Amino acid sequence: WDVLALWRGILEGLRAAVGRGPLRSVGVDGWAVDYALLDDQGQLLGTPAHYRDERNQAGLVLLASRVDPTEHYQRTGTALLPFVTAAQLLAEPAERLRQARAMLLLPDLFVYWLTGNQGSEVTNASTTGLLAADGEAWDDQLISRLGLPRGLLAPLRQPGDDAGMIEPRVAEELHLAVPVPVTVVASHDTASAVVAVPAEGRAFGYVSAGTWSLAGIETDRPVLGEAARLARFTNERGADGTVRFLRNVMGLWLLEESSRAWRRRGMDVGLQDLLRSAAELPPLRWVIDTEAADLLPPGDMPARICEACRLAGDKPPEAPPEVVRCIIDSLALAHRRALRDALRL
Repeated sequence: WDVLALWRGILEGLRAAVGRGPLRSVGVDGWAVDYALLDDQGQLLGTPAHYRDERNQAGLVLLASRVDPTEHYQRTGTALLPFVTAAQLLAEPAERLRQARAMLLLPDLFVYWLTGNQGSEVTNASTTGLLAADGEAWDDQLISRLGLPRGLLAPLRQPGDDAGMIEPRVAEELHLAVPVPVTVVASHDTASAVVAVPAEGRAFGYVSAGTWSLAGIETDRPVLGEAARLARFTNERGADGTVRFLRNVMGLWLLEESSRAWRRRGMDVGLQDLLRSAAELPPLRWVIDTEAADLLPPGDMPARICEACRLAGDKPPEAPPEVVRCIIDSLALAHRRALRDALRL
């Protein structure tokens, strides 16, 4: 990740906001699992890795060899997927881990750069595979068994906590006339999105669709049974003490990566035109398992989708609109399965 470019974008956005009127408060949310390692001076130790990095698979194998996956799920409620922070940390070079004095998930990193204060916001911390399932504390015994340094993990924060004031040097760059506080928000973007679902009570399901889709329900306590683990459900903390019981669905990554592949071939593929053409095709002619492991990394996604159709015994899609129809139909079915399974479990 080019975190310095992301940081410059944050500052640019804040300067634009200041130009429209006084700021009352600032909060940071973002995606989960990815992190920065810091040295004893609070400086970055290398560039933060991407959750699709190939190294993570080796880290997942190592994690499962040190802690039984069933026990890990009962302790944390976290589905064991290659991008889980615990697996990523185990894939780090040993020397870098020895040098590291802090690990901050990326939204927490930007809060640190804004305020000078380190902390771990709980909704994002619950995606690491290192937080106790009740969300109250880091699981020190688990961390020790994995061979990870406990000192890397910053104290937990809750949405609504005060993270501190914007530092003077940053305030000067933003042209702030008065000090502005930074407030801890639900820093997992899906946790913030679910807070905004226009529903009364808890009797609702949600689909948060983007590069990843997260489909599930909101509950009062984690679901830790073996059936939930085998169904690839994870328990993530939400705002106000809630739990988001959900499944990660591959999401519009399939469409994004297909579009990139077509552009690399010199094809003129406008997304809106593709979607309109796909909508005119008959539904459910091509359906694939969107959770197949080979769809996770970057690469020639249309070729992988065609191969998945062949393996399913179907004639593969040929034109880009047919591939798009396959993606959209397959994702729709995957979201429906996730919501049905969440209610069943």
